[in-house]
Amino acid sequence: MSDQPDFLREIDTQIRARYTLLYLVTYEEERVEKLLGELARTHGKELVEWTVTRGLRTFNGKLRGPPADDTGDPARALLQIPKLPNPSLVLLKDFHRYLDEPHVVRALREAGMALKTAFTTIIIVAPVLTLPEELEKDVSVVDVPLPTQADLMTLLREIARVVTRHRKASVELTGEQAEQLVGAAHGLTLLEAENAFAKAIARDNRLDGSDLQLILDEKSQVVRKSGLLEYSPAQQSLSDVGGLRHLKRWLERRQGAFSDKARAFGLPAPRGLLLLGVQGCGKSLTARAIAASWRLPLVRLDMGRIFSGLVGSSEENLRKAIQTVESLSPVVLWIDEIEKGLAGSGGGANDTGVAARVLGTLLTWLQEKTAPVFVVATANRIAALPPELLRKGRFDEIFFVDLPTEEERASILSLQLSKRRRDPANFPIPAVAKLTENFSGAELEQLVVSGLYDAFADGVELNGEHLLNAAKETPPLAVTMAEEVTTLRNWARTRTRPAS
Repeated sequence: MSDQPDFLREIDTQIRARYTLLYLVTYEEERVEKLLGELARTHGKELVEWTVTRGLRTFNGKLRGPPADDTGDPARALLQIPKLPNPSLVLLKDFHRYLDEPHVVRALREAGMALKTAFTTIIIVAPVLTLPEELEKDVSVVDVPLPTQADLMTLLREIARVVTRHRKASVELTGEQAEQLVGAAHGLTLLEAENAFAKAIARDNRLDGSDLQLILDEKSQVVRKSGLLEYSPAQQSLSDVGGLRHLKRWLERRQGAFSDKARAFGLPAPRGLLLLGVQGCGKSLTARAIAASWRLPLVRLDMGRIFSGLVGSSEENLRKAIQTVESLSPVVLWIDEIEKGLAGSGGGANDTGVAARVLGTLLTWLQEKTAPVFVVATANRIAALPPELLRKGRFDEIFFVDLPTEEERASILSLQLSKRRRDPANFPIPAVAKLTENFSGAELEQLVVSGLYDAFADGVELNGEHLLNAAKETPPLAVTMAEEVTTLRNWARTRTRPAS
């Protein structure tokens, strides 16, 4: 039994200890059926299932003992379980739907007590945990984790063996590429992973390293279904980010930190970054670029979706979002403008304590998380940030992203022109960079866009005059909000690490 997964070993132990009522939280009925079938054989028991459509049945469709009539009714089925002639594991599917009915709750408690002298265990299998107070002391709850990478590798090998044997497709994977595909599929159920691999094969009758992005894209379905997270396609690399030399070097030196090689070397997975700075200076772009450069999925957490009107639901929403993110790991989690989502966490006349509780849940997770989730939090206003968030241990590093220097402005302008299919060598980049002191990266991008509009309206090709005129006409945010920018810079000078 030593090679069993931890959760299955826990179920095995509880069955041996003659627990009568178990509750398994999982979406994977088919996987659980297979595992419990093997467990039933190990214990010399019969595996019986209950569904509202078919009532009590063994998996071969026959049920010896009491008549199976009317066992589609949950309360009647529970009355029949203690009468089963053989020791059994009885799987109740979607039974959580009936746990708000008093007579069903009473019948379940009585069945549990009746089985104390038998060798039968009732096992509820449901995707969510729904337990009334009456059952909290009677039922043992086990969370069934999603398949491990070893489980997914076994699935991939089986699929490869089948398609190769029947010559339906070719499999052209190196060991490293197979590990990458399995890593990309981590966070999917076995059925979702099987569908993703099948889709990759159906696309071109081949399974190879080029299918990695397709597998990653399948994860967007998991994120979309959660309703709390947003899957963000990451297409820019760090080379598409102008300036930020120190930050980019720090990130490049941690690019392989999620690999098995890094684990074997003794490296812990990097925890994340807090990026503070002036608006429009590339913090959000950097979050996207990290995911693209590290070839990891990027998931955005909108703190506004976490908060809702029901008491206690905001904290539950955050826990659910964290659980979803961890199931997708390794992953980059982007929390944009985190200070806005945590506004009110310090208390106030209109605060009910929800923001403070959400902050506490988030801080605990940031401090104690072990899943390979790289968190990139961005913030523009220091005054609105809770001091607890800035404590060492929440993030690996806190970087300050300042307005770009003249050299960085030249780099950003060149990138923006190249992005729009213009050769930077044909433009007076140094002159425009000198003229755009205090411009943010976003403002430099809009300067190029403004020049393009003027050139299009004039019916001519974009030239240096268009850029120079746009630079003279645009007042930068750092000038109109000079006091706030100065305060931000003064605060960051001794408390953060400069990004450039």
